[in-house]
Amino acid sequence: MEPCATGGAFHRAGSPSQPKNFIQKSEVSNRRRGMVDNRYATALVIACVLSALATVYLSVAVGTQHWYQYSSPPVYGEHNASELRSLRDEFTEGEFDEKTYSDSLFRLNGTVGLWWRCLQVPTNTHWYKEPDPKMVMECVSFTLSQQFTPKYKEPGNHNSGEDMIRTYLWRCQFLLPLVALGLVVLGGLVGFCACVCRNLSPTLGIGLLHLLAGLCSLATVCCFLAGMDLLHRVSVVPDRVDATLGWSLYLALISSPLHMMAAALLVWAARSHSKSYYRMTAYRVA
Repeated sequence: MEPCATGGAFHRAGSPSQPKNFIQKSEVSNRRRGMVDNRYATALVIACVLSALATVYLSVAVGTQHWYQYSSPPVYGEHNASELRSLRDEFTEGEFDEKTYSDSLFRLNGTVGLWWRCLQVPTNTHWYKEPDPKMVMECVSFTLSQQFTPKYKEPGNHNSGEDMIRTYLWRCQFLLPLVALGLVVLGGLVGFCACVCRNLSPTLGIGLLHLLAGLCSLATVCCFLAGMDLLHRVSVVPDRVDATLGWSLYLALISSPLHMMAAALLVWAARSHSKSYYRMTAYRVA
């Protein structure tokens, strides 16, 4: 009888320790899960901010004309002024021709973007007689059909044959940023649905979409610079004309690493969440 009583006392004394161990394990598990959730939430918030900044930068870059800027020397004499006036009229009202608008950009302090080409023109008729005439900017947009117009080996000479490299570089430079913005919008819609469903599974896919958007933004800048370099090789650029990169191009260039950093954070959060989820499941089973 005594051994049985002793054994019963032993079991009664040892039974309270099991709930305590279970409570301690649950508290540790909850603390770990809270730390993990905080890290994921922080990464997702930073990724959303970076994605928003990159999208705004790229949208502004696409909609503005300051990708490439020309600085022309001042004009003296009525003869030169009349020649430039005719260039301006052909630029704004004439038929679309690469040589015509390129010469106007070279000689009239032009700026060119993905969808716009602009000139700085004087407001006064006898501006060439003034030492510092007041200038305004006149812009003409590229239509969709003009964007797909083929480029020729000699600008303005349709009999010289199509320059395939310049043609496809030009088409890529205005299509790729639209693809990048579309990928980001798609990723935002998928992320919104994931938040509503409280599911982090699509995070990896959203990160890959942002990575592709960053690559498209970078490819846009490369295509634009390569196209302008080839244009200068086949065109006659006047003396004392300086060409510089504009702030619109730098915005597009900055948007690329921002998209890639957002993609890296999203991919890290997705991979780490899946690993920690399996670890927590195995810990609970154990």
